[in-house]
Amino acid sequence: MVTLSSPEAFERAAARRVEAVVIGGSAGGFEALRALLPGLPKGYPLPIAVVIHLPEQHDSRLAELFGAQLAVPVREARDKEPLERGTVYFAPAGYHLSIEDDRSFSLSQEERVNYARPSIDVLMLSAADAFGPRLCGIVLTGANYDGAGGLAGIRLAGGLAVVQDPGSAEVPTMPEAALRRTTPDLILPLARIHALLLKLGRHAS
Repeated sequence: MVTLSSPEAFERAAARRVEAVVIGGSAGGFEALRALLPGLPKGYPLPIAVVIHLPEQHDSRLAELFGAQLAVPVREARDKEPLERGTVYFAPAGYHLSIEDDRSFSLSQEERVNYARPSIDVLMLSAADAFGPRLCGIVLTGANYDGAGGLAGIRLAGGLAVVQDPGSAEVPTMPEAALRRTTPDLILPLARIHALLLKLGRHAS
């Protein structure tokens, strides 16, 4: 049985100063994001990059759908585009999304990683290289193992590693895989992850 993080651990993590957030999910990820992202206030300072596994043959409408719900700017990430504060970025379908050392995005159609393109691991590992301890990574619900290696890389780089409580996940395979691979800073239900994002934003302002 997974033990949820204590209030003390939550407050310690929420006091960390981070400069970016990366989020990954698969099956059930869209609904999970609907619990996390709406409610971010206008002027929220942190950039958030998101990979949700989608069929490659269909264009992603995630930026359009969430752009209608959020008070912060939302768009699909573009190649060579620098990350901007307070913006939510979604990986386009069929492309790996990486963050370069100069904190700009890179898109590629290299081979699938963990059977996925975009891959959560690709985003998280590149972001860990770019931001080091100033990064927060979050693994959500999903039906495969993508994200486990990426979150372990974030933890190794000194970043803040967060896993959705598998008991609250629509499909627990992905968070359980992350927990087998690394010991995260926090294991939380969605409502507490949302609260964490708000607190991290206040510390980054």
